[in-house]
Amino acid sequence: MASKAQRERREQFARYKEDVKREGKPFFPYAMWHDTIMALAVVCVIIALACVWYFTAQHADDHVGLLGPLVTDKADPGTTSFVPRPDWFFYFLFYLLRIFKWPDSVFLGTVGVPTILLILLIALPFYDRSPERRLLRRPVALVASVLVIISMATLTWKGALAKESVAAENRAKIPSWAAKQGFENNKQALAGASAFASQTCLNCHTYLGAGSSNLGAPDLSSIGKGQTATFFADYIPNAATKYGNKAMAVFAGLPKDQVDSIAAFLAASKGSK
Repeated sequence: MASKAQRERREQFARYKEDVKREGKPFFPYAMWHDTIMALAVVCVIIALACVWYFTAQHADDHVGLLGPLVTDKADPGTTSFVPRPDWFFYFLFYLLRIFKWPDSVFLGTVGVPTILLILLIALPFYDRSPERRLLRRPVALVASVLVIISMATLTWKGALAKESVAAENRAKIPSWAAKQGFENNKQALAGASAFASQTCLNCHTYLGAGSSNLGAPDLSSIGKGQTATFFADYIPNAATKYGNKAMAVFAGLPKDQVDSIAAFLAASKGSK
């Protein structure tokens, strides 16, 4: 049995619904008041987070607070090993790209899935015409909302915790590369494979299914057929100036021992056995 207070609240709510249905609800002050309160709450949350970030980082010994460091090193525009990470609200897309990481499916992860979900969200008022607003009486909408929230939260969380870089993933493939190409006992070629995976080579080239094909860069899985390590050692730092390859990144600053090891790796890459 409902108490007297509950019955009064229900009766008052019923009268309110009848008044709204009969007379409508004016924009001022109701909707304007709600928007003002919500905007104020958002601003207060932002200010609170900024204060937590600033004061916890300022008083920490290493200047790293609960929400990140106070200052970081200046960006190096000449780096070739930096692995960019997105802002936190794009972590879900960042991890989605780790799932659709093959060149032929990158478009599906970056454009396909988000666009389909966005279209479904925009079209929601047109295909969901039910007057019912109670969640428990709308099982399809409730399940869909819960699944979206869980999937977005999971992808965001996984993206935030993903510490391994693309270079680390590529380096993990070196044993299989060596086994397929047959240079397991060639120490210089193995060192070159590690340097090859750590640099930006696989941003444009492909190698035994790894990497991305960009700017017309060739597949290097069998590049060693008919070429020597001496040729590659000369080509890598002088691709643009001596060989006219303007599209290739400049690697003139690489140490000579690293260039020689990459050259040995490329010379040993004659295609899968």
